[in-house]
Amino acid sequence: MFSKEIYAQRRDKLKKSVANGIILLLGNDESPMNYADNGYHFRQDSTFLYFFGLNHPYLAAILDCETGEDMIFGNDLTVEDFVWMGPQPTIATQSLEVGVSKTGDISSLVSLLKESSVKGRKIHFLPPYRPENKIKLFEWLNIVPDAAKERASLDLMMGVINQRNYKSAEEIQEIRKACDMSVDMHTMAMRMAKPGVSEAQIAAAVQQIAVGAGGQISFPIIATVNGQTLHNHYHGNVLKNSNLFLLDAGAETSMGYAGDLSSTVPVNGKFTSRQKDIYTICLDSHNAAISMLKPGIPFKEVYFESSRVIIRGLKDLGLMKGNVDDALANGAHALFFPCGLGHMMGLDVHDMEDLGEVNVGYDGEPKSTQFGMKSLRLGRKLEPGFVLTIEPGIYFIPELIGQWNSQNHNGDYINFETVEKYKTFGGLRNEEDFLITETGYELLGKPKPKSVDDVEAEWAKG
Repeated sequence: MFSKEIYAQRRDKLKKSVANGIILLLGNDESPMNYADNGYHFRQDSTFLYFFGLNHPYLAAILDCETGEDMIFGNDLTVEDFVWMGPQPTIATQSLEVGVSKTGDISSLVSLLKESSVKGRKIHFLPPYRPENKIKLFEWLNIVPDAAKERASLDLMMGVINQRNYKSAEEIQEIRKACDMSVDMHTMAMRMAKPGVSEAQIAAAVQQIAVGAGGQISFPIIATVNGQTLHNHYHGNVLKNSNLFLLDAGAETSMGYAGDLSSTVPVNGKFTSRQKDIYTICLDSHNAAISMLKPGIPFKEVYFESSRVIIRGLKDLGLMKGNVDDALANGAHALFFPCGLGHMMGLDVHDMEDLGEVNVGYDGEPKSTQFGMKSLRLGRKLEPGFVLTIEPGIYFIPELIGQWNSQNHNGDYINFETVEKYKTFGGLRNEEDFLITETGYELLGKPKPKSVDDVEAEWAKG
């Protein structure tokens, strides 16, 4: 954990931001895989971690915006629990470590909430994403699960976002650790990506690096020869000479901070001429986006320029045609680049996505509904302290190509006859993580091999 003073300062700032009523922050519970005593890896709610730092299940907290009090609630474990888990600190002991002296059990929390409701005090809570927390809100506040998201406090959401979006020095240090671990995961994959090796073997080796360093993976690993499927979690294929292998994976530190990197490597160690052409266009787009990072620039503009680079490159190969800006405005590039360019990152790999992309990534402004553009998770002006990813990709998705071709969708900008020849190409991307500084940007973590020469050289070390 960080020092208790850091958590106290964060809570005080949130209470001042929300200004009235009480704030209810729910931690996460254990989540069983198939029965209660066989659970998934426990992951605490990120906002609870941010304000309290306690990585234990079955906790909840109250911040009183008017009295200034902070309270943590949970039921202490018994000796019978210790038989299975070993001795565990009491709620009161844990709470003192983060500067909270007032504690109680869950029944006292329920009484406090009922008393506050009777008095007409505003009870702020965040939109729940776990079903058990939806049930708690129903049992404690009589809010039916389907209404919980709608009833969540926008004042609280924006208060949390306006703190967590700006990473402090101690947070940046943790994110650097995560990124360093993530680079080690990717160099391992590059060295292993040989004919006859399975996707599952690489995924296992990559996860071992994160766990062996005392962390976890920050999201389910994407390790695939079918990179055209953007979030492909199937690991059942064996690598062949002609394949490109795509890894999208990141580490999470023991404090919960994430890294998120993507790499693409040729399985036979050398990019073919066609693979090199597409990879180079994507890398040019990646580097163009990085060069634009600075305070004050809307990230939408960075996305637009990264897309223009892809359109120009694909025009040179005969895959696209027409005016570049017109093609961009009509979303023609989205046939090949249907996802966004990047996203905020911190305690969540897609930071605070549970609080809404419009709130986090657009500062409340509405998002585009155009295919491709609607998947851009970040569009707002960049500010010092933001941590984000840069992740352009080029994908040849047979089903999408077939649909657009049959409808001649964006036919003024796409040479479908040529695109058909690339239908089995697959997909590729590169991704790195950056901090926005007062004057520009900083790459977080050590450099990852990404040029054609560096990727091929890393492969040769295996």
